[in-house]
Amino acid sequence: MGLQNTKHPKAKQAKILMLGLDSAGKSTLLYKFRYNDVFLTIPTIGFNVDMIEIQKDFTLTFWDVGGQEKMRQVWCHFLEDTDGLLYVVDSSDKQRLEESKKEFEFVLKNECLKSVPVMVLANKQDLPGALNAEEITRKFHIKKYCSDRNWYVQPCCASTGEGLSEALQRLTAFAKQHRRSKETSTVFKEIKTL
Repeated sequence: MGLQNTKHPKAKQAKILMLGLDSAGKSTLLYKFRYNDVFLTIPTIGFNVDMIEIQKDFTLTFWDVGGQEKMRQVWCHFLEDTDGLLYVVDSSDKQRLEESKKEFEFVLKNECLKSVPVMVLANKQDLPGALNAEEITRKFHIKKYCSDRNWYVQPCCASTGEGLSEALQRLTAFAKQHRRSKETSTVFKEIKTL
């Protein structure tokens, strides 16, 4: 998947990091966000990058990083300068929820993600027995681990698109707010050094 140039050279960009276990639906979600269509995907080896122009002056750059065990070992190399974490959970795969929770908690402990807003997508809501947003919030202890930042758990279905427009709107608002706070912080640091 390639990068698409934005038509507006002064457009602001926010980096959104998409993480989650393999087969959670990250690439399918990215294609649905980008093309509003469902594509047959294979497990991501490495990463995909794509830009989605949200408004004429704001673009989200999505980094979809593979979720296989070997790839999770290198997630830390993608965390720097992140404006939003989009963590995807297969809410129907109860056998792997604990593994997903551990990876989520581990990545949130990284200093690079301090204060970075978090959107958890409880994907595959169309499947029988899928946990709802409240259950994911409770099982992942999100209130505990995300108390110092903006966060939201959005139930969704990548194949139908249900819940994705709401997720994209909230993620955009989170990323814009985070960018503004980083820019303000940078200005204050520059003023202090004068």
